[in-house]
Parts: sequence; structure tokens; C-alpha cells
Amino acid sequence: MRLLTTDECAGALLVRSFAVTTDSTNTNLDSYYKQYYLALGAASAALKCVQNLEIIAPLWCSPSTSSAKAKKGSLFGILNNTKTVCGSRLLKANLLQPLKDIETINTRLDCLDNLVDDENLFFSIQQVMSKVPKDIDRVFSQFAYKLKKSMNMESSGATTMRRNQQLVAGIILLKEALALIPSLAEVLSQASCSLLENIRDSVCLHPKVKELQDSIDDIIDEDVLHSRQAFVARTQQCFAVKAGLDGFLDVARKAFCETTEDMHELAKRYREEYDLPNLKLPYNGKQGFYISIPAKDVETEPLPRIFIQVTKHGKNIFCSTQELVALNVRNKEAAADCYSRTERALEGLCQTIRENIQLLMLLSESVAMLDMLVNSFAHIVSTSAPETYHRPEFTEDGPIAIDAGRHPIVEGLHSDTPFVANSTFLSEASNMMIVTGPNMSGKSTYLKQVSLIAVMAHVGCYVPARYASFRVVDKLFTRIGAGDNLESNSSTFMTEMRETAFLMQNMTSRSLIVIDELGRATSSTDGLAIAWACSEALLATKGYVVFATHMSRLAELSSIYPNVKVCFLSVAVDNNRLDFQYNLREGYTDVPHYGVLLAEVAGMPSEVIQDARRIAQKLDDQETKRLDSGYSAYLNLRKDYYVAQRLLCLRYANLEEESMREYLQNLKDQYLDGQIG
Repeated sequence: MRLLTTDECAGALLVRSFAVTTDSTNTNLDSYYKQYYLALGAASAALKCVQNLEIIAPLWCSPSTSSAKAKKGSLFGILNNTKTVCGSRLLKANLLQPLKDIETINTRLDCLDNLVDDENLFFSIQQVMSKVPKDIDRVFSQFAYKLKKSMNMESSGATTMRRNQQLVAGIILLKEALALIPSLAEVLSQASCSLLENIRDSVCLHPKVKELQDSIDDIIDEDVLHSRQAFVARTQQCFAVKAGLDGFLDVARKAFCETTEDMHELAKRYREEYDLPNLKLPYNGKQGFYISIPAKDVETEPLPRIFIQVTKHGKNIFCSTQELVALNVRNKEAAADCYSRTERALEGLCQTIRENIQLLMLLSESVAMLDMLVNSFAHIVSTSAPETYHRPEFTEDGPIAIDAGRHPIVEGLHSDTPFVANSTFLSEASNMMIVTGPNMSGKSTYLKQVSLIAVMAHVGCYVPARYASFRVVDKLFTRIGAGDNLESNSSTFMTEMRETAFLMQNMTSRSLIVIDELGRATSSTDGLAIAWACSEALLATKGYVVFATHMSRLAELSSIYPNVKVCFLSVAVDNNRLDFQYNLREGYTDVPHYGVLLAEVAGMPSEVIQDARRIAQKLDDQETKRLDSGYSAYLNLRKDYYVAQRLLCLRYANLEEESMREYLQNLKDQYLDGQIG
């Protein structure tokens, strides 16, 4: 849950309102998430679903795969171009927990329309976002509570100094973040979508933003900036508070500057006295200042004995002296005094910031949302080829229709090779697709493609398709992959059955179910029986199902249930070799005995291949005898059902009256002329 309150009593009441009661089926938390979020699989199978679809991380990478390419091997890797930690975290959270509230999804899509159509707005927001502190939410959250001071002075000295450093650094970063808000408000004034307008009005133009900025400017020096260089950062933090506000702080600063100057004078003296012109005085946070000398400068004679703690690293020699160590101690003590006095000077300002923490959290969430929408969602559209990503549509009870959909991860990894797009259509009248085809023809890729496009649509992102329309999905289930589970001591088949059991127990009529080769890990008879029974159970729920299989007899479901559509991924055979075309077509696979062909390509002995072909032919002859003579009746039934399916889908069409009349007349003519079948 995001931070809603900093008051302990109010927070306890909030948690209690979401707590599980004795009636675990009637919890506020359960109803809240069911209303707004899409579930990726059943609770115990969600991780497997995320892994199989490669939403956050790729399933595997070969040792030769570059790290950059490995990062792009997931949906998160493809989309993640965020510039802040909170933006990256929000993107990951959305991919793991997609939305199912149509209004919220469409609000995001409207924002994306605005960003894609208005390049000036898109690049202007990007420019402002590039200046926002990377870890802005962590900076803000450190002001949520007032930390108690430790009574153990001996053990807490270093901790207190580190805490004071973080406090001062946080206020400097907060100052820089608030300074960007006027620029962000000006940029967002060009926006025409409600989401960006709301961020501008409720955050950027909030009156307390200016009040908080004035409070910071009254105490913090206007020239102070955040730096990643250790000594520059320490100096900036020591001089963060304006001069004259605390006399003791001014004295501590003077001591800090004097010891710093003394160390540089000491280094200058060493260069001249020991003839070491290339001697340098670098700095790190733990050791302080130390001496660095190129090793080639002391090859002829050893270092003078005044230099201690001598170590060699690469082409340089690092060391120190007693004088330098003593000055470092005094410098650190002066810096500690600066931090201590600075903390006291900032107590009132910290209290003011703490009183406005909800505004800061709202600002953090707004930054994260802008980062995700601009640098992830709009970025992938703007950097892709024109007209390759389009806005998805949403209906309450309509079909899932994807025209020329593409797998976002595969396309991203192999951008030099054109991806073969395939379409998908699932509706109340045709809620199950059975996909067949040889091994390596693209069945698993197609199943993941449908799932990933659904996830992208439900987070409010454009999708890699020519057109896409979805009814809101409440749960997405996947049964993909094979392998033993050593953790639970489960065989491949047991793992498969457990995942399928979760699926069957938790699916609803609004779920999207994707199953890849169910029943392949056991005997062919039992596997077919289980796959057939599960298919009938899935059909009864009215959920939308995409089922990939090698079992040709499973395709016979379409002769019993007219709402089952059989498709195959086409493969051309040339000289007994398979040419994969990756094109989805309606009907049965047109490659007989593709398993035998693949075995031959893999190098199986020729006599084994000949025996396999002979046995396969005998099985084909038996199958031909088994088929009954009712095929013509089946075709008539399919023709009637096709017309009924088209009539049902017309309920969600956006056609004008004249176009609707013309479509119905064409459908009637095709039916009477026997062109449907």
C-alpha cells in the first residue's frame, strides 16, 4: 500500500480495515483489489505465471548473451527507460498487478494519446524529468518520521554523523526537486488530458509547494547544489545553511576550511621538498585525504620514510603521513561539528517539511507516474517504427480482438528481422482457440504474445498490434513450460497438474487462460483424456482460452462444440525439410507426421525413420476408419454457428446504420451462396 498517513493511530485503523477477518472470503482488501486490479494467476501460481511470460526477467540467458541484451529479454526490460527509482518501481508494480478498472486504463491511454500526438509536450516533460533526483521517493520518505537520538554517545558518533549527512543531503535534493516544479507546471499547461492536468493542478500549483519552497530558501543557501563527488558533497553539506544564522556553525566552517587548506599546502610542500611534481591529494569518504604518486616517479629510489601506509594499486602508489593523518582527524571533527550545528539549525525546517509529508508523497507518486508514462510507455511508441504500436480499446463484455499482433520481447530482441504478425479473436460465441503445429513452429511464442499484449493493454500502454480490443480481464492464467520441481519433490507431470488445478479452482468467466501442451508429460491416452476433460471444463466457464497442443484428436472438440476454433501455424515442406512460416491459419495442420521429419533433421538413423513412417501410416489408416460419415452435418452446423457468432459480435460494433445494413446483407448473401464454411 502506498503511504496514506503518517499518524500511527490513523495508520493502525487503516491496516485494520484491510485485515483478514474470520470470514476470509469477505475482506475489504480482497474486494478492493478485485475491483481495481487484474490477477496474474492464482495466488500460489502467480510467480510461475510471471516467470513463464518473462514479465520481469528472462527465463534463461546463454553465457554468450550480452548483459544489455539480457536486460531486454523481458517485458519490463523492453519498457523500462525510466529515469527515477520510483518510476522503475511503479512500472514493475503495474506489470505485476495490471489494472482492470476501465476508467483508470482509459485515463492513462488518453494521456498517452496526448504525449504521442504532441511531440513538444513529450520532449519538454522528458527534459524536466531528466533533472529530477533519481531516488526522490527515498529522499522524501526520510522526512516522514523524527528519529530518536541515541543515548550511547560512544557507539552513535559515526551513526549520528552519517544521519546528519543524509538529512542535509536530503534537504538539498528536496530544494532542487521543488525548484523544478514551476518548470513542470509550465510544461504541463500545454497538456489537454485530464491526468496531466490533474498533476499540474493538484501538485504543481498546490499553494503549499510555494510555502515549503520559501521556508527552505529562508535557511538553505541558494548556491548549494547536490554533488556525487565525496568532498564536494561534504563541503556543500557543511555550507548548506546560510551564513549568520548560527555563530557556532560559522566557527566550525572556518575550522573545516582551514584544515582543508592546510592539507593542500602540505601536499604542495611535499611536491617541492621531495621533488614529486605529480603528487596528488585525492579524497574518499572513509579515509579522507590521502597521497597518490605515480609508481614511475619512484622507480629509481624508494619513498622517504616520512610516507606511511604505503600501498600500490595499478600504476599508482597510495600513502599518507603523520601530519596528513592529524589534519584529516581535525578536518573530520570540524565537519562533524558542522553537521551537528546544521542539524540544530534545520530542526524547525524539518518540522515544516514533516507537516507537508503527504504533499511530498503525492509529488513522489506524480513523478513516478510521469516517469512511467513518458519515459516508458510514450518512449517505446516514439522509438518504434511508425504505426507499429496502437491504442487498445476496452469493452465490458465484448471480444478479445487483436489484429496483426506481435510478441514485444521477441520483436525487441530481433529488431533486424521482421516479425510475423498474427491475429487473435475470442468472443462469447468462440471462446476457445486450439492451436496446433509442429515443434518450433511458434505455438509457445504465440501464446505468450497474446498474454503479454493483454498485460500491456491493462497497464494503460499502447500494444504491438494493428488493432486491439479487449473486454476487461479479471485474471490471467498460464500453464506453460515443463520440468521437474525439485523444491516440492514433484515430477514434470505432477507440477503440470498442480498448476492446472490452481487454474481450474480460481478461474472465472472473465478470465484469460493460456495453456501450452497440457498432458504431454504422461501417457498419450491419459494425457489426451486429461486435456479433453479440462477443455470441456474450461468451455463451461465461458472464459477465453488459447490452448496449444500436439494432440490431433483434441481438435475434434470443434466438431462437438461450435464455440471451439481450430488453428495451426503453417509450415512448408521442401525435400522433407520444414520451412517455418510462423503464420497462424484457421483449420488443421497441413504437415503430416512433422515429428518424424524433425527427427530426421536432427540426425536419427535412416532405418529408424523408415520404421517410424511405416508405423505412422498404419495409425493413419486406423484413424481414417474411425471417423464417421457425419462430416457434412458438421459443416452445416459450423456454418450456422459462424453466422450466429457474427451477429453476436455486431453488438459491440461501431458501424453506422447504413454500414450495418450493408454488412448484414453481405452476410446473408454469403450464407445463401454457400460461401461460408
